[in-house]
Amino acid sequence: MRKRDILTPIGITLGFIMIMLAILSKGGGEGIRSFLDVASIFVVIGGLGASMLISFKMDQIKLTNSVIKEAFHQNEQRLPELIHLFVRLSERARREGLLALENELEEVEDPFIKKGVLLAVDGIEPDIITDIMNAEITAMEERHYKGRSIIEKAGEYAPAWGMIGTLVGLVLMLNSLQDPTTLGPNMAVALLTTLYGTVLSNLIFIPMAGKLESKTEEELFIKQVIIEGVIGVQSGQNPRILEEKLSAFLPTHGKVKEEADEEADFAGEKIHEA
Repeated sequence: MRKRDILTPIGITLGFIMIMLAILSKGGGEGIRSFLDVASIFVVIGGLGASMLISFKMDQIKLTNSVIKEAFHQNEQRLPELIHLFVRLSERARREGLLALENELEEVEDPFIKKGVLLAVDGIEPDIITDIMNAEITAMEERHYKGRSIIEKAGEYAPAWGMIGTLVGLVLMLNSLQDPTTLGPNMAVALLTTLYGTVLSNLIFIPMAGKLESKTEEELFIKQVIIEGVIGVQSGQNPRILEEKLSAFLPTHGKVKEEADEEADFAGEKIHEA
């Protein structure tokens, strides 16, 4: 299940608010106008776009929008629910056989889980199942890396183009040294491109690439748990042993919560019996 990741837009918005507050605290409305320069924006955005066209193929650049969207969404797949799913599959497989698991897959949305279970139902050897699913993980990791590299490169190029714009502004400023009154304003405009490039890099591109990398690592972890679950179901492991094995992947706070839930359920059953 996909849902919006509100932390990304909150972080970006908060960063811009802090910058605006810093500007307003010193210059008010006039201060804001001092930080707006169309030529500087053109240099940073135009130069950044040119560098991206040189660095990547067109089919990669077309993926930019979808890659950026991924930073604003997250796949909600809770590990305890995943463990309970494999325990249920294991119980049914031991009771009715592996072929009965096909009916269980109708309620499963994750294609990776479906693929693994269907391979198990088809009687594929565990080692081959592991190799096939690991190959899919490797391919996914490569796709994610290629998409993330676009954002990472943008984070590298933006400050550089900011500096280039500043150098251009300094050259133009030095050419008008005969009028000392223009030095201050021209220097301020020259520095704006560095500001724009640095903000784009450190507030948007680099943090966004970091978010995408952490999402990839989380997805890789979940898929490894799925492989363990599929192999456990196919090998006919005892459901309780499989549950204990998969529970080892839970973080400490997750284990504590799960134990508390089980104790609450047990207490509820006792009260009901009484």
